[in-house]
Amino acid sequence: MTQAGQNNPGRRSVLGAAVLGAGGVTLGLAGTAGAEGRQDGQRGRDDHGSYHALPVPTVVAHRGASGYRPEHTIGSYQLALDLGAHVIEQDLVPTKDGHLVCRHENDITATTDVADHPEFADRKATKSVDGVSLTGWFTEDFTLAELKTLRAKERIPATRQENTLYDGRWAIPTFEEVLRWAEKEGRSRGRRIWLHIETKHPTYFRGLGLPLEEPLARLLREYGRDKKSSPNFLQSFEPTSMRRLAKLVSAPRVVLLDAKGTRPWDFVVAGDPRKVDDLIKPEGLKWISGFAQGLGPTLDLIIPKDAAGKLGKPTTLVRDAHAKGLILHPYTMRNENTFLPADFRRGTDPTAYGNAFGALQLYFEQGIDGIFSDNPDTALLAAADFAGR
Repeated sequence: MTQAGQNNPGRRSVLGAAVLGAGGVTLGLAGTAGAEGRQDGQRGRDDHGSYHALPVPTVVAHRGASGYRPEHTIGSYQLALDLGAHVIEQDLVPTKDGHLVCRHENDITATTDVADHPEFADRKATKSVDGVSLTGWFTEDFTLAELKTLRAKERIPATRQENTLYDGRWAIPTFEEVLRWAEKEGRSRGRRIWLHIETKHPTYFRGLGLPLEEPLARLLREYGRDKKSSPNFLQSFEPTSMRRLAKLVSAPRVVLLDAKGTRPWDFVVAGDPRKVDDLIKPEGLKWISGFAQGLGPTLDLIIPKDAAGKLGKPTTLVRDAHAKGLILHPYTMRNENTFLPADFRRGTDPTAYGNAFGALQLYFEQGIDGIFSDNPDTALLAAADFAGR
C-alpha cells in the first residue's frame, strides 16, 4: 500500500460500506431506478419508464466506477452497477474499420498498454484533435482486431495507485459488448440498466469519414434503445451531434458544457461565434431545449470557484435551465483532494480523500437533477442523506 493509502483508511472503508449496502441505504437507492416508480427524493411521476422515473439526485457513474477500477472497462462498469449507480457512462470513439469502442479519448496512450507493443511502434503519431496537438496512439489508426490485443490500464496512476492492481485485466470494450452486458445484467436483476452515452469529437471523426451518430443510432435501434422512454441518455459537447441524433432516434439527449469562455468545437469549425457563456443564457437554453432534454455542465457553471479554488456564489443556471424544461447532470465529483473545491479538502496530500460528502450536499442543494461521479458509492450515500433530510 502507498503512503497515501496508509494515511487514508477512509477510501476503502467508504467503498466497503457501499458494497455491504451501508445498512441497506445504497442498495435501496439502486432498487428505485427504472420503471418501478419513485420514492423519497424523487419526482412524483413515473412517465412510463422514462428518465423522469429515475431517482433524484441521479447518480451517474463517470466512466464506470473509475475511482476504483481503470475507466471504461467492463470491470469498471460492473462495479458501478454492483455499487448501485443509477446510470453508467460510456464515451464512444471509432476504430479504423468503423466499430464504436469505449474510451474517454481516441488517444489511448495513457489508458492502454499500447506503448509496450513493438508491433505498433510505427502507429505513434502527432495529430490535432479539436485544435489541440497530441502525440500518441489513436483508435482511428487501429482495426478492432488490433485494439483487442491491447489491455486497459489506470489513466492517473500517481493519484490512484490502488487501481493499478487491475492494469491488464480487461480489454477495450466495444459499445455493442456493453449493450449485451447491459441486457444480460438487466435480465438477471429484473430491471433496465441505464446508460449515459457520449459521442467524442464527432466533427473531427466525421472529417475522417468515421461518423459516430449513424452507427450509434443503428446499434440503439438494434437493441431497442432508440425510443423516448429507452433507458439511456445521449450526450455530447457538440450541440450539432445531438441535433443530428435527434433526427435519427428519439432517446433523450444532453448537451455537455465546458467552462465559460470556451466554444464547442463544431461552432469553431462552422464559424458560429457563440460561446458557452451564450448557451447558458435564457436564449441559449431555449435553443438547446429545442433538440435536447438536458444539460451536462461543468460544476463550475453551477458554483464558480475563486482564485484560491474556493466556492463562490451560485449562478442562476439551475433555475434558468429548469425554466426551459431542461434537467441538469453536472460533472464531475471525485473524492480526492486534488479534485475537490479548496473548501472541502482535508490535509495536504492531494491523493487523500477530502470531504466529498460535504461538497456533494452543497451541489445537491442547488437543485441539480443528478451528478457524474467517479465514486458512485460516495455519491449514493450523499444522495440518501440529502433525500432523508
